[in-house]
Amino acid sequence: MSRGSGKGLNLKDKLDGNELDLSLCDLNEVPVRELAALPKATILDLSCNNLISLPSDFCSLMHLVKLDLSKNRLQQLPLDFGRLVNLQHLDLLNNRLVTLPVSFAQLKNLKWLDLKDNPLDPVLAKVAGDCLDEKQCKQAAVKVLQHMKAIQSEQDRQRQRKLQAEREMEKKREAEQRAKEAQERELRKREKAEEKERRRREYDAQKAAKQEMEKKTKKETVHNRKPASSSRPPQPPRHKPSWSRSVLRVLLFVLFCILCTLAACKLTELQRQPLCISVNTLYEDVVAALQNHKTLQNMLQHNSQQ
Repeated sequence: MSRGSGKGLNLKDKLDGNELDLSLCDLNEVPVRELAALPKATILDLSCNNLISLPSDFCSLMHLVKLDLSKNRLQQLPLDFGRLVNLQHLDLLNNRLVTLPVSFAQLKNLKWLDLKDNPLDPVLAKVAGDCLDEKQCKQAAVKVLQHMKAIQSEQDRQRQRKLQAEREMEKKREAEQRAKEAQERELRKREKAEEKERRRREYDAQKAAKQEMEKKTKKETVHNRKPASSSRPPQPPRHKPSWSRSVLRVLLFVLFCILCTLAACKLTELQRQPLCISVNTLYEDVVAALQNHKTLQNMLQHNSQQ
Protein backbone atom coordinates (compact mmCIF):
# COMPACT_ATOMS: atom_id res chain seq x y z
CA MET A 1 0.00 0.00 0.00
CA SER A 2 1.06 3.60 -0.59
CA ARG A 3 2.63 5.35 2.37
CA GLY A 4 1.10 8.64 1.22
CA SER A 5 -2.32 7.38 2.23
CA GLY A 6 -1.05 6.31 5.64
CA LYS A 7 -2.47 2.84 5.20
CA GLY A 8 1.02 1.29 5.11
CA LEU A 9 1.82 2.69 8.53
CA ASN A 10 1.50 0.72 11.73
CA LEU A 11 -0.27 3.32 13.85
CA LYS A 12 0.01 1.31 17.04
CA ASP A 13 3.81 1.47 16.81
CA LYS A 14 3.61 5.27 16.71
CA LEU A 15 1.16 5.51 19.62
CA ASP A 16 2.79 6.70 22.83
CA GLY A 17 0.23 6.74 25.59
CA ASN A 18 -2.55 8.98 24.29
CA GLU A 19 -0.33 10.73 21.75
CA LEU A 20 -0.08 9.64 18.12
CA ASP A 21 2.69 11.25 16.09
CA LEU A 22 2.20 11.05 12.29
CA SER A 23 4.33 14.07 11.42
CA LEU A 24 6.90 13.93 8.63
CA CYS A 25 5.22 10.82 7.16
CA ASP A 26 4.77 12.34 3.70
CA LEU A 27 0.97 11.89 3.99
CA ASN A 28 -1.38 13.32 1.41
CA GLU A 29 -4.41 11.59 2.93
CA VAL A 30 -5.53 11.09 6.50
CA PRO A 31 -6.10 7.42 7.52
CA VAL A 32 -9.41 8.19 9.24
CA ARG A 33 -10.55 4.57 9.58
CA GLU A 34 -7.31 3.56 11.32
CA LEU A 35 -7.45 6.61 13.56
CA ALA A 36 -11.03 5.88 14.52
CA ALA A 37 -9.84 2.44 15.72
CA LEU A 38 -7.58 4.19 18.25
CA PRO A 39 -9.94 6.23 20.47
CA LYS A 40 -7.17 6.47 23.12
CA ALA A 41 -5.15 8.69 20.77
CA THR A 42 -6.57 12.03 21.95
CA ILE A 43 -3.45 13.91 20.81
CA LEU A 44 -2.80 13.71 17.07
CA ASP A 45 0.17 15.26 15.26
CA LEU A 46 -0.21 15.49 11.46
CA SER A 47 2.22 18.34 10.93
CA CYS A 48 4.76 18.56 8.14
CA ASN A 49 2.85 16.43 5.60
CA ASN A 50 1.33 17.05 2.17
CA LEU A 51 -2.32 17.34 3.21
CA ILE A 52 -4.37 19.51 0.87
CA SER A 53 -7.74 18.76 2.45
CA LEU A 54 -9.33 16.71 5.19
CA PRO A 55 -11.99 14.12 4.36
CA SER A 56 -15.49 14.78 5.65
CA ASP A 57 -15.38 11.72 7.92
CA PHE A 58 -12.35 13.23 9.69
CA CYS A 59 -14.90 15.11 11.84
CA SER A 60 -16.04 11.78 13.29
CA LEU A 61 -12.80 11.68 15.37
CA MET A 62 -14.60 13.39 18.22
CA HIS A 63 -12.19 11.93 20.82
CA LEU A 64 -9.44 14.35 19.70
CA VAL A 65 -8.39 16.91 22.29
CA LYS A 66 -5.21 18.25 20.68
CA LEU A 67 -4.65 18.45 16.92
CA ASP A 68 -1.59 19.68 15.07
CA LEU A 69 -2.10 20.34 11.33
CA SER A 70 0.68 22.86 10.91
CA LYS A 71 2.96 23.02 7.90
CA ASN A 72 0.60 21.37 5.41
CA ARG A 73 -1.15 22.72 2.32
CA LEU A 74 -4.71 22.82 3.64
CA GLN A 75 -6.90 25.20 1.66
CA GLN A 76 -10.04 24.69 3.70
CA LEU A 77 -11.46 22.73 6.61
CA PRO A 78 -14.53 20.46 6.41
CA LEU A 79 -17.85 22.28 6.77
CA ASP A 80 -18.78 20.24 9.85
CA PHE A 81 -15.40 20.75 11.55
CA GLY A 82 -17.35 21.98 14.57
CA ARG A 83 -18.28 18.37 15.41
CA LEU A 84 -14.84 18.04 17.11
CA VAL A 85 -16.42 19.48 20.27
CA ASN A 86 -13.73 18.06 22.62
CA LEU A 87 -10.94 19.84 20.80
CA GLN A 88 -8.95 22.18 23.10
CA HIS A 89 -5.73 22.81 21.19
CA LEU A 90 -5.57 23.43 17.42
CA ASP A 91 -2.46 24.31 15.44
CA LEU A 92 -3.04 25.47 11.83
CA LEU A 93 0.25 27.28 11.33
CA ASN A 94 1.58 27.70 7.81
CA ASN A 95 -1.28 26.42 5.64
CA ARG A 96 -3.29 28.01 2.83
CA LEU A 97 -6.49 28.81 4.72
CA VAL A 98 -8.47 31.92 3.81
CA THR A 99 -11.58 31.39 5.89
CA LEU A 100 -12.92 29.02 8.53
CA PRO A 101 -16.18 27.08 8.37
CA VAL A 102 -19.07 28.60 10.31
CA SER A 103 -19.35 25.40 12.36
CA PHE A 104 -15.98 26.42 13.89
CA ALA A 105 -18.11 28.42 16.38
CA GLN A 106 -19.26 25.11 17.94
CA LEU A 107 -15.75 24.30 19.28
CA LYS A 108 -16.82 25.51 22.73
CA ASN A 109 -13.85 23.82 24.49
CA LEU A 110 -11.16 25.36 22.28
CA LYS A 111 -8.55 27.12 24.42
CA TRP A 112 -5.54 27.47 22.11
CA LEU A 113 -5.37 28.42 18.40
CA ASP A 114 -2.60 29.30 15.99
CA LEU A 115 -3.50 30.69 12.52
CA LYS A 116 -0.20 32.39 11.66
CA ASP A 117 1.23 32.22 8.15
CA ASN A 118 -2.12 31.67 6.40
CA PRO A 119 -3.53 33.96 3.67
CA LEU A 120 -6.48 34.75 5.93
CA ASP A 121 -9.29 37.14 5.14
CA PRO A 122 -8.21 40.54 6.51
CA VAL A 123 -11.05 40.67 9.03
CA LEU A 124 -10.32 37.16 10.29
CA ALA A 125 -6.59 37.87 10.38
CA LYS A 126 -7.17 40.98 12.49
CA VAL A 127 -9.40 39.06 14.89
CA ALA A 128 -6.93 36.18 15.25
CA GLY A 129 -3.92 38.44 15.78
CA ASP A 130 -0.51 36.96 16.50
CA CYS A 131 0.23 33.70 18.30
CA LEU A 132 3.76 34.35 19.50
CA ASP A 133 3.25 33.09 23.02
CA GLU A 134 0.82 31.07 25.09
CA LYS A 135 -1.26 34.10 26.05
CA GLN A 136 -1.70 35.32 22.51
CA CYS A 137 -2.69 31.84 21.27
CA LYS A 138 -5.30 31.57 23.99
CA GLN A 139 -6.65 35.04 23.14
CA ALA A 140 -6.75 34.04 19.48
CA ALA A 141 -8.91 31.05 20.36
CA VAL A 142 -11.37 33.19 22.34
CA LYS A 143 -11.58 35.98 19.76
CA VAL A 144 -11.88 33.69 16.77
CA LEU A 145 -14.65 31.74 18.49
CA GLN A 146 -16.51 34.96 19.26
CA HIS A 147 -16.04 36.13 15.69
CA MET A 148 -17.28 32.87 14.24
CA LYS A 149 -20.25 32.87 16.63
CA ALA A 150 -21.12 36.36 15.41
CA ILE A 151 -20.87 35.17 11.80
CA GLN A 152 -23.02 32.16 12.65
CA SER A 153 -25.61 34.37 14.35
CA GLU A 154 -25.66 36.70 11.37
CA GLN A 155 -26.05 33.77 9.01
CA ASP A 156 -28.82 32.41 11.21
CA ARG A 157 -30.53 35.81 11.08
CA GLN A 158 -30.07 35.94 7.33
CA ARG A 159 -31.42 32.43 7.07
CA GLN A 160 -34.39 33.40 9.21
CA ARG A 161 -34.97 36.53 7.13
CA LYS A 162 -34.70 34.49 3.98
CA LEU A 163 -37.06 31.89 5.41
CA GLN A 164 -39.46 34.64 6.48
CA ALA A 165 -39.22 36.24 3.06
CA GLU A 166 -39.89 32.87 1.44
CA ARG A 167 -42.87 32.36 3.75
CA GLU A 168 -44.22 35.81 2.95
CA MET A 169 -43.64 35.17 -0.73
CA GLU A 170 -45.44 31.86 -0.40
CA LYS A 171 -48.32 33.57 1.41
CA LYS A 172 -48.39 36.22 -1.30
CA ARG A 173 -48.45 33.55 -4.00
CA GLU A 174 -51.22 31.73 -2.15
CA ALA A 175 -53.18 34.97 -1.77
CA GLU A 176 -52.69 35.73 -5.47
CA GLN A 177 -53.74 32.19 -6.32
CA ARG A 178 -56.85 32.52 -4.14
CA ALA A 179 -57.66 35.88 -5.73
CA LYS A 180 -57.15 34.39 -9.17
CA GLU A 181 -59.38 31.43 -8.35
CA ALA A 182 -62.03 33.76 -6.92
CA GLN A 183 -61.84 35.88 -10.07
CA GLU A 184 -62.17 32.79 -12.23
CA ARG A 185 -65.17 31.63 -10.18
CA GLU A 186 -66.77 35.05 -10.52
CA LEU A 187 -66.10 35.01 -14.26
CA ARG A 188 -67.64 31.56 -14.63
CA LYS A 189 -70.61 32.67 -12.53
CA ARG A 190 -71.12 35.76 -14.71
CA GLU A 191 -70.77 33.72 -17.90
CA LYS A 192 -73.30 31.23 -16.57
CA ALA A 193 -75.75 34.02 -15.72
CA GLU A 194 -75.29 35.54 -19.18
CA GLU A 195 -75.88 32.13 -20.77
CA LYS A 196 -79.08 31.70 -18.75
CA GLU A 197 -80.26 35.17 -19.78
CA ARG A 198 -79.48 34.43 -23.44
CA ARG A 199 -81.43 31.19 -23.33
CA ARG A 200 -84.34 32.92 -21.59
CA ARG A 201 -84.48 35.57 -24.33
CA GLU A 202 -84.33 32.85 -26.99
CA TYR A 203 -87.17 30.99 -25.27
CA ASP A 204 -89.27 34.18 -25.03
CA ALA A 205 -88.62 34.97 -28.67
CA GLN A 206 -89.55 31.45 -29.75
CA LYS A 207 -92.69 31.58 -27.62
CA ALA A 208 -93.73 34.96 -29.07
CA ALA A 209 -93.08 33.71 -32.62
CA LYS A 210 -95.14 30.60 -31.92
CA GLN A 211 -98.02 32.67 -30.56
CA GLU A 212 -97.86 35.00 -33.55
CA MET A 213 -97.89 32.03 -35.89
CA GLU A 214 -100.92 30.55 -34.08
CA LYS A 215 -102.79 33.86 -34.36
CA LYS A 216 -101.99 34.12 -38.04
CA THR A 217 -103.09 30.54 -38.65
CA LYS A 218 -106.32 31.13 -36.73
CA LYS A 219 -107.11 34.26 -38.76
CA GLU A 220 -106.47 32.42 -41.99
CA THR A 221 -108.74 29.56 -40.88
CA VAL A 222 -111.59 31.94 -39.97
CA HIS A 223 -111.18 33.80 -43.25
CA ASN A 224 -111.32 30.54 -45.22
CA ARG A 225 -114.49 29.39 -43.43
CA LYS A 226 -116.55 32.53 -44.40
CA PRO A 227 -119.14 31.99 -47.32
CA ALA A 228 -118.92 33.85 -50.56
CA SER A 229 -121.88 36.07 -49.63
CA SER A 230 -120.23 37.26 -46.45
CA SER A 231 -119.77 40.66 -48.02
CA ARG A 232 -123.49 41.41 -47.51
CA PRO A 233 -124.49 43.02 -44.20
CA PRO A 234 -125.70 40.49 -41.64
CA GLN A 235 -129.45 40.18 -41.17
CA PRO A 236 -130.84 40.66 -37.66
CA PRO A 237 -132.10 37.43 -36.14
CA ARG A 238 -135.80 36.81 -36.27
CA HIS A 239 -137.46 35.97 -32.98
CA LYS A 240 -140.34 33.56 -33.02
CA PRO A 241 -143.42 34.79 -31.07
CA SER A 242 -143.99 32.76 -27.96
CA TRP A 243 -147.45 31.55 -26.66
CA SER A 244 -147.27 33.89 -23.65
CA ARG A 245 -147.21 36.91 -25.92
CA SER A 246 -150.18 35.54 -27.84
CA VAL A 247 -152.23 35.03 -24.65
CA LEU A 248 -151.34 38.54 -23.47
CA ARG A 249 -152.47 39.99 -26.74
CA VAL A 250 -155.79 38.08 -26.54
CA LEU A 251 -156.38 39.30 -23.00
CA LEU A 252 -155.61 42.87 -23.95
CA PHE A 253 -157.94 42.57 -26.90
CA VAL A 254 -160.76 41.17 -24.68
CA LEU A 255 -160.19 43.94 -22.10
CA PHE A 256 -160.30 46.50 -24.87
CA CYS A 257 -163.56 45.06 -26.15
CA ILE A 258 -165.07 45.09 -22.65
CA LEU A 259 -164.07 48.71 -22.14
CA CYS A 260 -165.45 49.68 -25.51
CA THR A 261 -168.74 47.86 -24.76
CA LEU A 262 -168.98 49.44 -21.30
CA ALA A 263 -168.33 52.89 -22.74
CA ALA A 264 -170.92 52.38 -25.44
CA CYS A 265 -173.49 51.17 -22.89
CA LYS A 266 -172.83 54.10 -20.60
CA LEU A 267 -172.38 56.96 -22.97
CA THR A 268 -174.55 56.14 -25.94
CA GLU A 269 -178.20 55.55 -26.57
CA LEU A 270 -177.53 51.82 -26.50
CA GLN A 271 -177.78 51.86 -22.73
CA ARG A 272 -181.49 51.02 -22.95
CA GLN A 273 -180.82 47.91 -24.94
CA PRO A 274 -181.16 44.61 -23.06
CA LEU A 275 -177.47 43.78 -23.60
CA CYS A 276 -176.32 47.13 -22.27
CA ILE A 277 -178.71 46.88 -19.31
CA SER A 278 -177.10 43.54 -18.40
CA VAL A 279 -173.66 45.02 -18.86
CA ASN A 280 -174.46 48.08 -16.72
CA THR A 281 -176.00 45.92 -14.03
CA LEU A 282 -172.89 43.68 -13.99
CA TYR A 283 -170.66 46.73 -13.81
CA GLU A 284 -172.59 48.19 -10.88
CA ASP A 285 -172.48 44.82 -9.07
CA VAL A 286 -168.74 44.64 -9.55
CA VAL A 287 -168.26 48.21 -8.30
CA ALA A 288 -170.47 47.53 -5.27
CA ALA A 289 -168.56 44.36 -4.52
CA LEU A 290 -165.27 46.23 -4.69
CA GLN A 291 -166.63 48.92 -2.40
CA ASN A 292 -167.91 46.38 0.07
CA HIS A 293 -164.53 44.67 -0.06
CA LYS A 294 -162.85 47.98 0.68
CA THR A 295 -165.29 48.73 3.50
CA LEU A 296 -164.62 45.30 4.96
CA GLN A 297 -160.88 45.88 4.86
CA ASN A 298 -161.26 49.22 6.65
CA MET A 299 -163.43 47.60 9.34
CA LEU A 300 -160.97 44.81 9.85
CA GLN A 301 -158.08 47.25 10.03
CA HIS A 302 -160.01 49.40 12.57
CA ASN A 303 -160.78 46.37 14.73
CA SER A 304 -157.18 45.23 14.64
CA GLN A 305 -156.02 48.65 15.76
CA GLN A 306 -158.43 48.57 18.73
